Amino acid sequence: MMYRFRRLRKDERIRSMMRETRLHPKDFIYPVFVIEGEDIKNPVASMPGIFQYSIDRLGEILEKVREAGIGGIMLFGIPKQKDPEASQAYVKDGITQRAVRLIKENYPEIYIVVDICLCEYTSHGHCGMVCGDEILNDETLPYLTRMAVSLAEAGADMVAPSDMMDGRVAAIREGLDKAGLAQVPIMAYSAKFASAYYGPFREAAHSAPGFGDRRSYQMDCANGQEALREIAADIEEGADIVMVKPALAYLDVLKEAALTFDAPLAVYNVSGEYAMVKAAAENGWIDEKRIVMENLTAMKRAGAKIIITYHALDAVEWM
Repeated sequence: MMYRFRRLRKDERIRSMMRETRLHPKDFIYPVFVIEGEDIKNPVASMPGIFQYSIDRLGEILEKVREAGIGGIMLFGIPKQKDPEASQAYVKDGITQRAVRLIKENYPEIYIVVDICLCEYTSHGHCGMVCGDEILNDETLPYLTRMAVSLAEAGADMVAPSDMMDGRVAAIREGLDKAGLAQVPIMAYSAKFASAYYGPFREAAHSAPGFGDRRSYQMDCANGQEALREIAADIEEGADIVMVKPALAYLDVLKEAALTFDAPLAVYNVSGEYAMVKAAAENGWIDEKRIVMENLTAMKRAGAKIIITYHALDAVEWM
């Protein structure tokens, strides 16, 4: 007997009914960069369509997010002053704390996820405290906890530690609970690989390391089983959602995690992935809409409940 699979592909009506994976605006979280100053909307050269906003102009992008019905935003703050202790990451009037309060007051329906990492706030650009050329693990945990508690107190709905220090999920969970913030969930960057795909983000967030690299704390791109151990540890420490980052080169890890763990999974469609699509589209080499929707569908098909992506606003228009 010959199987006639093409009967169910004949036209768009039947293809739509047979579609196994569907995207929805609520699947997306849109990254937003907020910078100190006034009347600022700085384009990120390597990421066409992405900008740094001062707080007084943040409403321009928040209105678009609200109208699109996107699930939420991922907020990254860029302070004016940096120091070795990342002090602007956890002060009450820090750039990110002020942005969170403004959003809560004026856009209460927007779900706010805040990135918890020190790299944007340290003068050396690393994700933790340093001693000489060494990035210190345990000494960093109290600073990450202070940052998470400070931003949750400002009104953030979820905290997302991206530093890749061992034990940080447990430390942040304990800190939030002691501060009376037990209802604030943690989305852990659990399998975050030391990737060349992050380059444009470091321009956008002013977060390039001042020396060395991050391979002593971010994961080796060759290691899939280690990623599963990292995810298991974060779940055990209290993570509510676990993440794989980047997306496209690590869909195998995402799929394996989906088959292994009974926990919500997120994936970060990172800056380099976005920039490559944009550059190829601007040169007329690809169909941007089809490529973007194919990529995002692959992420959801592989098991992502949440997709953090710079394509979110465009994708909603195309859906």
